[in-house]
Amino acid sequence: MTRIETPWGPWEAAPLGEVVALMRGLAVPWWVAGGYAIELAVGHAYREHGDVDIALLRRDQLAMRRLLDGWDVHAAVVPQTLRPWALEEVLPEQAHDIWVREHPDGPWRFQLMLDEAEGEEWTYRRNPRIRRPLAGLTVEEDGFRRLAPEVQLLYKAKGPRPKDEADFEAVLPVLSDEQRRWLEGALEIEHPTHPWRARLRQ
Repeated sequence: MTRIETPWGPWEAAPLGEVVALMRGLAVPWWVAGGYAIELAVGHAYREHGDVDIALLRRDQLAMRRLLDGWDVHAAVVPQTLRPWALEEVLPEQAHDIWVREHPDGPWRFQLMLDEAEGEEWTYRRNPRIRRPLAGLTVEEDGFRRLAPEVQLLYKAKGPRPKDEADFEAVLPVLSDEQRRWLEGALEIEHPTHPWRARLRQ
């Protein structure tokens, strides 16, 4: 993995397989997110990845923190800042981005994202009008779960970077009509003028 310098120390992502192996010790639902969720949906590698993203529901955060007892875990409670996440601390609602490393002197290894839910429905944290059943949020992949690509693309649509455009291009041919309709409808609510909408309708 590429070593990336950040204001909070170097980032050197762990291999996806190592992070998945660690997560298997978690008794609550979790899933691979980010660029890897798209790549797994595509079925082959097509770009490099600078990080590994794992997501889970906010309501399950303490189980996650207990699994990482002994790791150095920081949360972005205030934008553009990181502070330690203490064992048994319930993070405030505005915190959804968490960085993890083995020890304070080492590089950051993977990222955790907290997702929102109401009962058995996932809700998009940037606009709770966008929601879907938790049962259809993720896809089984070789013994673990990954975020459905249309949902991951919704997150990526906020301010697409070159890698997000590459992900959209790569996964578009494998999206079903139902997946395209869901994403196009979500974009209509959140980003009505987004250029991906026309591509999804083609």
